[in-house]
Amino acid sequence: MNKDIFEGKWKQIRGEAKAWWGKLTDDDLDRAAGKLEVLAGLLQEKYGYTRERATDEIDKRVTEFEANLKKKTVPAPGK
Repeated sequence: MNKDIFEGKWKQIRGEAKAWWGKLTDDDLDRAAGKLEVLAGLLQEKYGYTRERATDEIDKRVTEFEANLKKKTVPAPGK
């Protein structure tokens, strides 16, 4: 995932991140502040993930989040 895109979408993603990774506190999410590397480090610290697994997990969740957003914004056929 592109770091600039992640930072740009952080406000949308932040709310979901707490649901995805319940061990992260509001302070953790404030510290991450849209920085992909910081969030990956927090996942390593809280969940014991490797760096690769943390970044893969972030990428997977954000990709799913974006796909769900697109489903919600695509008008139904014939409308």
